[in-house]
Amino acid sequence: MSTYRSASGSIAEDLFIELFADTFGAEKAGYLYSQYPFYDIYQNARFADFVLENGSYRIAIEIDDEASHNRTIISQDKFYDDLLKQNSMVHLGWAVFRWAVRQMQKQPETVKDELRVFLGDAAHFKEIDDYLPTQRARSLNAEQLELREYQEDALKALEAMRKAHETIALLYHATGTGKTVTAVMDAKRCGGRVLFVAHTMELVNQAYRTFCDLWPEVSVGKYVDHMKEPDAYVVCGSIQSIALHTDEFKENDFDYVIIDEAHHASADTYQKVLAYFKPKFTLGLTATPERADDVNILEIFKNTAHKLDIQTAVEIGALVPVRGIRIHTNIDMTKVRFNSVQYNIRDLDVKICVTERNQLILDTWLNYVKDKRTVIFCASVKHAEQIAEMFHAADIPSAAVSGSMKTSERNEILSKFATGEIKVLCACDLLNEGWDCPQTEVLFMARPTMSKVLYTQQLGRGMRLSEGKDYLMVFDFVDNASQYNTPYSLHRLFRLKDYHPGETVVGKSGQRKAEEDLYRKGEKPDAVIDYPVNASDYELVDIFSWQEEAAGMISQMEFVRRVDVQTETVERYVREGKLIPDLIVPMSEHRVFKYFKEETLQSYAEQYGWKLIDDNNRKELFLKMVKQMDMSYSYKPVLLKAILRYANKSGRVKISDIVTYFREFYERRRSEGKTVEKSNSIFCKGGYTDKEAERNILSNPFKRFEDMNMMRHTKTLGIIEVDSTVWRKLSDEEKTRIEAVCDEKLDQYYRRIG
Repeated sequence: MSTYRSASGSIAEDLFIELFADTFGAEKAGYLYSQYPFYDIYQNARFADFVLENGSYRIAIEIDDEASHNRTIISQDKFYDDLLKQNSMVHLGWAVFRWAVRQMQKQPETVKDELRVFLGDAAHFKEIDDYLPTQRARSLNAEQLELREYQEDALKALEAMRKAHETIALLYHATGTGKTVTAVMDAKRCGGRVLFVAHTMELVNQAYRTFCDLWPEVSVGKYVDHMKEPDAYVVCGSIQSIALHTDEFKENDFDYVIIDEAHHASADTYQKVLAYFKPKFTLGLTATPERADDVNILEIFKNTAHKLDIQTAVEIGALVPVRGIRIHTNIDMTKVRFNSVQYNIRDLDVKICVTERNQLILDTWLNYVKDKRTVIFCASVKHAEQIAEMFHAADIPSAAVSGSMKTSERNEILSKFATGEIKVLCACDLLNEGWDCPQTEVLFMARPTMSKVLYTQQLGRGMRLSEGKDYLMVFDFVDNASQYNTPYSLHRLFRLKDYHPGETVVGKSGQRKAEEDLYRKGEKPDAVIDYPVNASDYELVDIFSWQEEAAGMISQMEFVRRVDVQTETVERYVREGKLIPDLIVPMSEHRVFKYFKEETLQSYAEQYGWKLIDDNNRKELFLKMVKQMDMSYSYKPVLLKAILRYANKSGRVKISDIVTYFREFYERRRSEGKTVEKSNSIFCKGGYTDKEAERNILSNPFKRFEDMNMMRHTKTLGIIEVDSTVWRKLSDEEKTRIEAVCDEKLDQYYRRIG
């Protein structure tokens, strides 16, 4: 383990989050999943420093010190182990990027430039909902029914499942009783695009004919080795072809996916397809639900089913209801430093690792939940050990667990907690993912966190169903914080402003309303009668969350990308009060992030006569700009011609190649006796260096394209990049036309100055 890391955060990780926020916006840093768990190819538990989901791709980010991969410093086993970890992440289909601690400290601008290049300047990050359990697949057994009766009953049952928010089902019955017919009729009732997958050509062809016969109103195509029709409304494909070409489809291309012969679903190809596509409903078909290797097909489908939000999962009985109690402390968190998603670990340790707060945790357990199996989430290893020692001193079976323990020691403690021999488990990040004990009755949220992901992961550790467990009781330890560094709690997570001690925060349909009626009468629900809380106690909770507010707004860096004016203009207007942000988030004394509502952006654009730019019109505006190019010098068309010659498939070109093109262009004119440029141009005078030519290019032709957010200069990498939403949409014909326009403009320019 690298020396810079701690169990619950590090200076290096904090620095990376700051650089990430500076690059993509503070609100986007909430999509960084710290210490993300996974298994290597030998099924050993691992943790990636950060994981992101960008569109349909998963990205792992590792932060290392210089010793981490230096074979002269670390052991050979550690070196090989790190290689296995990285190779396993690649095997999972993740992109893997690494940065060094010293690099982030000494070259922050380089890291930010590389982040833009590797992740994309306009990345589409989204939440990874791995903290929720997979939905339970339900099966329909129609083996004993008449064919027509079976079909009707099956269709009714499938519809009922969808109304109950279930997203996956397994249909099994005897061979020859019309599984495919039922599936086609159900898909037709749902009405969206359909993907049918089978493992033999015979089954693909059979499904193709059935869809054509029963659903003639839509196009039906095949996706197999010799025929690929991906744009058909219904696509019938072989599992081999679909699995090899998932990149030809978007993850949400299909509303309904049918897996024929679903007892093969444990195969890697099926797993890949099921993991990639995100339909509204998935139906597995099989006549043999029992597999030869004794793997239960329902368990297979459970592991590949879609995730649910917590509320729906509780409503359908997949998770237990949650009740909450807020315990207020006198700890002042207002001065604790924070970045976009987490507190400074040193500041946090100083504030909350105090005897008085730890005693409050012990007293709360003794008064409220004595003898109930409890997990206490702590801020650090030291914090966990301190609290465990206080419980131990009070003769309460307790233990602290951390990643610094030997695996055997940690597993022994977890096993004793599962059996009830240990009553209180004090943990930091170790238990956020990868472990849970269904018998857990109580959670103490004693570690303040600004991360919605982390809080929800911790909550998920106690929401598993268990016999005799009617609900999970959660205690939020509420410290005094400012509006912008307030930690998450049950009420912030579920957006609930009203609080009664012990109330249901998330429950089955109608449960909260029924309890509210009791509270209004001054009564307590029977379920919380054992807790020493007063039914008349009431609190109005401030659930303001700047992360949620900012998520629907436009950051200042995005504001600049959306209007056809210079960055300096937007910054000056903000300083002068001509642009007033709707939200200003103070990260520190000298660092703030500014956000604007969409309607604010549109209002200012109209007020100041600015043209609004988005991904849909950026290419057209670029082509219009090329066509209407104003020219005080010949530089703009020369720059465009250089880019068209040297740019790679991503629209990136080395500045050195552009300088070479400029030099060749003007020196060729000089050697041919033609006018080179105006007399005050360095290219006319000659004798210039490559660095002088580069400065000229960046200050003249490039600047206008940059101000229009059509191009970007990455100084540390020495490249100019055409905006990806422009470059990837330009056809070969349009590129040829741009070059022709450049030639026309140059011809007109030289005739004018000749």
